[in-house]
Amino acid sequence: MEEANDPILSSAPDSESSLCPTEDDDEDLNNIHLGPKCSIRQHLEKDKDDESLRKWKEQLLGNVDFESGEETLEPEVKILSLTIVSPGREEIVLPLPESGDPKGLWFTLKEDSPYSLRFCFQVSNNIVSGLRYINTVWKTGLKVDSTKEMIGTFSPQGEPYTHEMPEETTPSGFFARGSYSAKSKFLDDDNKCYLEINYTFDIQKEWPSTT
Repeated sequence: MEEANDPILSSAPDSESSLCPTEDDDEDLNNIHLGPKCSIRQHLEKDKDDESLRKWKEQLLGNVDFESGEETLEPEVKILSLTIVSPGREEIVLPLPESGDPKGLWFTLKEDSPYSLRFCFQVSNNIVSGLRYINTVWKTGLKVDSTKEMIGTFSPQGEPYTHEMPEETTPSGFFARGSYSAKSKFLDDDNKCYLEINYTFDIQKEWPSTT
């Protein structure tokens, strides 16, 4: 399984595509015109006289099988798994519903505990550009946290990619404990959403019992 933090996969030479937009920028993304989509073969043909770009594209597309079928302009990203990782604890693999949102409480975290989110995804059809993760959290109707992570640009391949978010620590104290609602989204540079999940989770004094 390939790690998603390879600099080759995150940005082209002299590119700023890996800069993560702020929340205020999200609405403006709808007005950005990125130009017509290209097939994978067309990607290779473009800028073929620029040696640095040509080498970058060859590295990015090194695992693509051009004989595997008809080329498609639209990329496809499938989120295969979401896992919460906390040192000294068994990993929490979050069940992804076939359709719709998770029913009821999705997971529980212990207050004042380090954790990170790891996700596994697969890219097919074409290059996905500027894949990013956005997560917003509310408590009693008030927004208490917003996370944005630029994941990068990826070529289609049979082997899934993995990406792990930077480690964070859950809040602690009486007012931090309780139930939260949240929304997670995976989008690309075209603002195409590949997965949106609305869910609830708890922060409690202790980890839930595994027995």
